[in-house]
Amino acid sequence: MFDTLSGRLSGIFDKLRSKGRLTEADIDATAREIRLALLEADVALPVVKSFIFNLKERARGAEVSQALNPAQQVIKIVHEELVTILGGEGRRLQFAKTPPTVIMLAGLQGAGKTTLAGKLARWLKGQGHQPMLVAADLQRPNAVNQLQVVGGRAGVDVYAPEPGSGVGDPVKVAKDSIEHAKRTAKDIVIVDTAGRTGIDAEMMQQARDIRDAVDPDEVIFVIDAMVGQDAVQTAEAFRDGVGITGVVLSKLDGDARGGAALSVRHVTGEPILFASTGEKLEDFDLFHPDRMASRILGMGDVLTLIEQAEQAFDEDQKEKMTSKLLGGEQFTLEDFLDQLIAVRRMGPIANILGMMPGMGQMKAQLDDLDDSHFDKVTAIIRSMTPGERTNPKILNGSRRSRIANGSGVTVMDVNQLLNRFADAQKMMKQMTGMMGLPGARRKATKSPKNKRKGTKSGSTRPRAMPGGAMPGGFPGGMPQLPPGLDPNALGGGGGPGGFKLPNIDFNKLMKPQKDDDDKK
Repeated sequence: MFDTLSGRLSGIFDKLRSKGRLTEADIDATAREIRLALLEADVALPVVKSFIFNLKERARGAEVSQALNPAQQVIKIVHEELVTILGGEGRRLQFAKTPPTVIMLAGLQGAGKTTLAGKLARWLKGQGHQPMLVAADLQRPNAVNQLQVVGGRAGVDVYAPEPGSGVGDPVKVAKDSIEHAKRTAKDIVIVDTAGRTGIDAEMMQQARDIRDAVDPDEVIFVIDAMVGQDAVQTAEAFRDGVGITGVVLSKLDGDARGGAALSVRHVTGEPILFASTGEKLEDFDLFHPDRMASRILGMGDVLTLIEQAEQAFDEDQKEKMTSKLLGGEQFTLEDFLDQLIAVRRMGPIANILGMMPGMGQMKAQLDDLDDSHFDKVTAIIRSMTPGERTNPKILNGSRRSRIANGSGVTVMDVNQLLNRFADAQKMMKQMTGMMGLPGARRKATKSPKNKRKGTKSGSTRPRAMPGGAMPGGFPGGMPQLPPGLDPNALGGGGGPGGFKLPNIDFNKLMKPQKDDDDKK
């Protein structure tokens, strides 16, 4: 969503980095360009004015004039001001002292309230709670059925005593749901309310009546991040008319300019609690202002990447790989397939790579990545017998031909995968502690060969993998960055613990380009 803004800001910062010191004119020119970039991104004018005022005041101060790298200091100020606009420190849900905790969702029709209700319920269930959805949107046709479907996908109960589509009293349904939750031992009640295509008195009155009937602990306003300036005005109307306590940004995966997302916290004064980044129920997470600011400025989001990896790789899988590393067991194609499936659970590969520091500069190439490459690799491995996955050395020509036919690929594709996997096996012998594997360490080995080359025996730092493939949780068959690109040198630093991000080549993952005849 923030790609256009990120691109504009990156261009502005590139000009700054070429200057040894910043004059008053440089600061004014930079502020002017940032102001235009924010306005083009549809950020609300009061927010832009406040941002630029603070930027100029700090840029003219001692923290920039006395800095060894003034340009870098200005970038730091922009990052900090973005974090401030987005809310500073993130706030979490406030739970009732005596269950159930009541969460009321409010917003316009089409903002994504019903889907978000399911996402929030699924997330809370993952946190150990017992949530229940309440179908209090009885105006929109099939809204009750939609909530029941979403609740079924999320694995939570739905309280829907009325059929909806204009039938039933939403205030009574919401009020009765509290007693039902107590009887069924649900500790969280999520009330899905009706919306309209625009603000009107009837909708606001119904929202107030439901609020008064259930006395919610949280009134969360769901805002469509693609709407633009109208979203800010709508947020103000709900704040004044209903009294919201928090905001959820939906449709952050869209291609709109995204200024509403940057404006709503500053305009309403209420924190952004969650962000919805896709259509799937799992595309939902806590909102972190500092991480969002880093992503907007192209600095990556390593912490979120690590958290997603921890969720994708379950404890049994980590322990299994740890025991293999410590016990010196062979890394097999079965292990490779397990890790590949876990990586796919983290989301599209473009999104994963986009969270690495410096990858914002590779936006065009990230857009061309094709996840179908991973489906091909999965098909090849699943076309093998258990014995072939455990011992690929038995794969002679006839076996490889059978696997190629069974997976719908060529023998060359099978050969390339096996060659990359052989590299991954070598790499796994050296890898320790990657992708959440706890406490693994290589044993120190003394070798005359090592001494002759002047290498330190027992070093735990992994060597570069042949072909530049990603190590550890991203073994052979994964992509490569363009030659010479080092993400660690692009202003974002490396990964945690001194881990140096590998060079990756995108060629294998690019979507096929249509030639001129196809376009005609």
